[in-house]
Amino acid sequence: MHDVSLINRQHRTCLAAALTLLTGCGGVQSSLAPKGPAAAEIAHLSWIMFIGAALILLLVMVLAWYAMYRAPDKRVPVTPNKLIMAGGLAFPAITLTALLVYGVWSMGSIRGAPQPELTIDVTGKQWWWEVQYQRDVPGAAVSTANEIRIPVGVQVRLRLHSNDVIHSFWVPNLAGKMDAMPGRVNSLVIQADSEGVFRGQCAEFCGAQHARMAFFVIAQPRGEFEAWMAQQRAPAAAPASELGRRGAQIFRDNACMECHTVRGSDGIAVETRLGPDLTHIANRTHLAGGTLKNNRDNLKRIIADSQGVKPGSHMPSFPDLGADELEALAVYLEGSP
Repeated sequence: MHDVSLINRQHRTCLAAALTLLTGCGGVQSSLAPKGPAAAEIAHLSWIMFIGAALILLLVMVLAWYAMYRAPDKRVPVTPNKLIMAGGLAFPAITLTALLVYGVWSMGSIRGAPQPELTIDVTGKQWWWEVQYQRDVPGAAVSTANEIRIPVGVQVRLRLHSNDVIHSFWVPNLAGKMDAMPGRVNSLVIQADSEGVFRGQCAEFCGAQHARMAFFVIAQPRGEFEAWMAQQRAPAAAPASELGRRGAQIFRDNACMECHTVRGSDGIAVETRLGPDLTHIANRTHLAGGTLKNNRDNLKRIIADSQGVKPGSHMPSFPDLGADELEALAVYLEGSP
């Protein structure tokens, strides 16, 4: 009876472990839950490797069981040289060659079309992502931060840059990893087959706040995407309330425009900025590289205690601003009436 109870406990433990592992096969940041063609091909190749590895493990276990429990006089004799040639040379060579051929063949769908419909420039910085649409079109460029909006069903080429160290751009639901390297432009094609919000992450250690360097890819129907682009191209509306006008003055008095821009409030080009473009910041889902949800309280928190939110970032904290000043500044940045 004791043995049966022990076996049942072992079965429950194994089942719990298996279920725990399977929970990693889905979610907003899983390469095994593909939402685009490149990610689907990567997931397919991954499952082939997982299943192949499981079969090889099973074969090894069967051979080990055979060696331990088969009667010595009934074992099939195998010379060491044959075992080395078959198991150490022939089998790995055939298996790895097959995987190489399939991997090279699948690269076509992972790379995408040679001339995708939309190109976006993404620049990795410590520790946030600058996103620029139509960077090469003077007067029509749109800049945002840590958020990439794309139309559903459209292949989008990302030109990856870095201004400081090597970063790694990775949005597991849509594509594989690609490094963003100083002095070099790497290219990655992504496509979302359905609407959704897909979380991405810098996948290579790039400094103290590497873990807080997330971004989000938001896939929308084409009409919604075009409307969003039109709204982003428009300059920020002049503050209509006394509180908003006071916030604009606080923005200027504290030299915030030395690092940020709010298009419509000054004439300095976006490319000269060290920090994110804050135009239409209220439309973004997150703040500080995915660290906080975008709401007024968190916006005020970042202004007052930026170094507490992301220690080591280039933005200083402004602890001397009073609650009323922070409220005015947040109202101005959000474009609230």
